[in-house]
Amino acid sequence: MSAQAQHLEFAPPPPPGTGRSFTLALFVHGLLLVALTAGIQWNQDTPLSAEAELWSAVPVAAAPKLVEAEAPPPPPPPPAPKEVVKPPPPAPDREADIALAKKRKQLDDEKKLQQAKDAERRQEELNKAELKKAEQKKADEKKAKLKAEEDKRQLEAKRAEERKEKERKDKEAKKLQAQKEAKQAAEDAKKLEAIRNDNMKRIAGLAGATGGENATGSALRSAGPSDSYGARIQTLLYPKITFTGDTTPYLVDIEVKCAPNGMITGTPRIAKPSANPAWDEAVVKAFIKLETLPRDKDGSVPCPLVIGVRQQARN
Repeated sequence: MSAQAQHLEFAPPPPPGTGRSFTLALFVHGLLLVALTAGIQWNQDTPLSAEAELWSAVPVAAAPKLVEAEAPPPPPPPPAPKEVVKPPPPAPDREADIALAKKRKQLDDEKKLQQAKDAERRQEELNKAELKKAEQKKADEKKAKLKAEEDKRQLEAKRAEERKEKERKDKEAKKLQAQKEAKQAAEDAKKLEAIRNDNMKRIAGLAGATGGENATGSALRSAGPSDSYGARIQTLLYPKITFTGDTTPYLVDIEVKCAPNGMITGTPRIAKPSANPAWDEAVVKAFIKLETLPRDKDGSVPCPLVIGVRQQARN
């Protein structure tokens, strides 16, 4: 493509009817110029005429009447306007092409610069959004950590409260147990006191004793167990003893309380322990298994009763 064609490619298209408009404009301006010229010449060539009558006390002779000059002939019509010939397009200008190329390059550079600025602005917005997102995530993690710590503190406080409640209940249970044991001890003491009073009453009634000549008791009649009563109890007790220790003949005294029918009441108590606590505990459990003491020869069951139980040799 030639430089002239490239120049015309980017030049604005010529408006239609330019030749006719230009010719008409010249014609109108020529008529206006002729009219103005004729008006100026008519004002200069036409003399002014006037008439006046003067009256005066002094007679004055009148001047002769002026004769008006003939009007000048009208000016000739203006010549017809010549047809305006459209000038040929200018020759291509090398410098103009260079300037146009520079302009296009400048526009392209400005467009690229604007695109780079837009890309940079978008990247900055993206970086700000990422930074804001990271800050929000960090804040959420901190909030979650604080919540976890608070939950942990609440859980520890709850466990501490539960421990305190358990300790309080244990203290109350121990207190109730102590009260129960104290009450049982008071009842036992009351029973022993009753037994002592009975003994005192029997002592007071020695005059009516029924014992033999060689009797050494202090009651009106024999109230203790017979000689064979202990052996009968041991015969029933030994099969219920479970002990796997050595064969040393340990001896333990057990106090047993029972009802009139022989049923053992309460837990048997170790009155005099042996040298082996395991043997003592085994004998107590055997009495619990026995449940009921046998009757003596007279049909009664002595109570309370202290029985010595010795470990037998095993084959």
